[in-house]
Amino acid sequence: MADPMKIRANAVGDATEVKVLMNHEMETGQRKDAQGKTVPAWFIQNVTAAWNGKTVLSAQWGPAISKNPFLSFKFKGGAKGDKVQVTWVDNKGETRTDEATIA
Repeated sequence: MADPMKIRANAVGDATEVKVLMNHEMETGQRKDAQGKTVPAWFIQNVTAAWNGKTVLSAQWGPAISKNPFLSFKFKGGAKGDKVQVTWVDNKGETRTDEATIA
């Protein structure tokens, strides 16, 4: 399983700003290894973020996203102490979910 995501969530006025650093190799499927064989594609396909069980972000990604992607977004609402949960699913079916408390 992948390493935990680093998530920071801060209440800013009537909105919440979330910053996420994900740990994932993000292979495009076009690179070749030392023996000249193509490295299979392996990338995050879906990312969702939820606040108190309500989806506040839903994204579909492809192989053009960089290794260890960084995601930053804002949503209206959120209060100090609330939880923000971020989940990703890759093209091999692996998934990772982590959460942070809004500061």
